[in-house]
Amino acid sequence: MIGPMWIDTHCHLDAPEFDPDRAAVVTRARAAGVGRLVLPAVERSNLATVQAQARSFDAAYALGIHPLYTGRAVEGDLQAVEQSLLDGLADPRLVAVGEIGIDHFVPGVDRQRQEHHYLAQLKMARRFDLPVLLHVRRSADTLLKGLRRFPVAGGIVHAFNGSQQQAAQFVAMGFKLGFGGAMTFERALQIRQLAGTLPDEALVLETDAPDIPPRWLYRTVAERAAGAPGHARNEPAELPRIAATLAALRGMPLQDLAALTSRNALAALPRLAALG
Repeated sequence: MIGPMWIDTHCHLDAPEFDPDRAAVVTRARAAGVGRLVLPAVERSNLATVQAQARSFDAAYALGIHPLYTGRAVEGDLQAVEQSLLDGLADPRLVAVGEIGIDHFVPGVDRQRQEHHYLAQLKMARRFDLPVLLHVRRSADTLLKGLRRFPVAGGIVHAFNGSQQQAAQFVAMGFKLGFGGAMTFERALQIRQLAGTLPDEALVLETDAPDIPPRWLYRTVAERAAGAPGHARNEPAELPRIAATLAALRGMPLQDLAALTSRNALAALPRLAALG
C-alpha cells in the first residue's frame, strides 16, 4: 500500500446510513489508506450483521450490548452475546467485547440497568480473555470503578472526553484512548489538549462513522436553515484527514503518527495482528 496505513478502531459500518453504498464506502477507505476497520455491535439484533460484514469486507468486529440499547434489551440477550463470543473465539476477526459501557449524558436511560449490562459483559471479557471497547460519556469514574472490580485485558476507551487524571487511570489499566472527529473542532479545548499531551502509547484513531463528523462535515446554522442536514455522513475515508489534526497537535509527521497509532491499535486488540 502506498503511503501511511491507518486503522479505524471504531466504525459502525452496519448503520442504515451506509445501506445505499456500503461497498463503495469501504473502497474509498482502502483508497485513503485505511487498511483495517473494527466494527462494534450494539445489540443482540446486529451481532450476526457485524460478523457477516467483517467477513465480507475483510474487517474485524466486536460483540456486545451498547449502554443506550440496554433499555430495550430483553431476557436472554446477555446470554446470546456470551454464546456468540464463545462461538466466535475460533474466528480471528473477533477482536473484542463491545461496544459496552455507561452513558450518563443521554437522559432517561436507566443507570442501574446500564451498570448491570456493563458489569456482566466485563465478566464475559474476563472469561474469554478479550479486550473491551468502552463507551464513555460523563461516566468515566463509573467505568473505572467497574474495571477495578472486574479487571480485563485492556482495550480502547472510545471517543474519550474525560480528564487528564481519568485518562491516566485508564492508561494504567492497559487501555488506549480513541480520538476522532471531535478533536478537529477548535473549540474542543479539553479533547485537543489531551490529544496533544497524552503519552504516545495512549493514542488510537477512530471515526465512529457515520457519527461524530469532523469539522469539515459540519453544517452551519444558515446551511441548516436552508434545509441542509445537521452534518454530512462521516465515513472511514475521513480518518487520514482527522489524523492530520492529531499530527499537528502533537507536532509529528503524519507517517510517524500512522505507524504509532496502528501499533497501539494492535497492542490494544492483539487479535487484529492475525489478520495481517
